[in-house]
Amino acid sequence: MTDQNQLMLPEALGLQNIQTERLTLSPLRAEDADEMLSSLDDVRLHNFVGGQPGTLEELRTRYARLIAGSDDPGVLWLNWIVRSRSAGTAIGTVQATISEQPNATAEIAWVIGVEWQGRGFAIEAATALVGWLRAEGVTVINAHIHPDHSASAAVARRIGLSPTTIELDGEILWQVSMSSGG
Repeated sequence: MTDQNQLMLPEALGLQNIQTERLTLSPLRAEDADEMLSSLDDVRLHNFVGGQPGTLEELRTRYARLIAGSDDPGVLWLNWIVRSRSAGTAIGTVQATISEQPNATAEIAWVIGVEWQGRGFAIEAATALVGWLRAEGVTVINAHIHPDHSASAAVARRIGLSPTTIELDGEILWQVSMSSGG
């Protein structure tokens, strides 16, 4: 991380693939929308966050916006496609929005396609993301989870986050601070 609330660009961070035993997290590219559409095209993924699956054009537009990054120079958007190493198939996404105010803080999220759920992929991908963030100097990691979403709560617990008493837009803030030994 840098001084004066100015974050490094993803390229300067050396944003690259993150490997785990079963997964490769690849930096988001615009052309990933075509492959991701089938993994994200299930209404059950929207049970807790609302909305509905988007069209290919909507997903392409969303990915282009994510790649362009935040208009705020103090906020960095990082996004990866989660792929099965054995099949090479895109199965989900992980993301981190990093800000330095006053500590390097990351808001993280993960989505694994319904077909791939229940196999520990979300835990494996989120663990890899948190490890990468720690190595980059992030000191606080947050996730916002619907109180009824037990699967996401289980992932958050496994990666070291704890629920707080803070609720925003119907979601509970889960958090870990590396400065407190997390």
